[in-house]
Amino acid sequence: MIIRELIKLELDEILNLYAAVGWTNYTNKPDMVKKAYENSLLTFGAYDGDKLVGVIRTVGDGASIVFVQDLLVLPKYQRQGIGTQLLRRIMDHFSSVYQMELMTDNTPETTAFYRSVGFIKADDMGCCAFLRP
Repeated sequence: MIIRELIKLELDEILNLYAAVGWTNYTNKPDMVKKAYENSLLTFGAYDGDKLVGVIRTVGDGASIVFVQDLLVLPKYQRQGIGTQLLRRIMDHFSSVYQMELMTDNTPETTAFYRSVGFIKADDMGCCAFLRP
C-alpha cells in the first residue's frame, strides 16, 4: 500500500469511493465534490498499485485548525490499517497545528477507532458542536 498526496483529481475514482461506502450526499453532487477537493487544504490517497482504495481530505488554515472532512476506505480494504495510515499521515503533517477536529458517526466502532489514534470526544472536554442542517 502506498500513501501519497492526491495532487491530480480523478473525480471518477473519488466518486467511486463515496459510492462504495454509501455516501450518496456526495455522489449526487459531483460538481460539489470536484470543487471541494480543489479547495481542500491537503488530501492523501492510499493506492494498491494504481487503484485508489482510500482517501483522507482536510480543510482549514493549517495553523490554528485542521478539520478532517473525509476519511474513506473501500469496504474490501477496510480493517487493514489503511484508515489509520491515512490519518497518521495527516496528524504527522499537521503536528504543530493548534487544533485538529473531525465529525463522524457516533458508533462504538468509529469511537474506538478515533480514540485509538489519540482523538477524544468533544463532550469529554466539556465542549459541544453545532451544525446548520
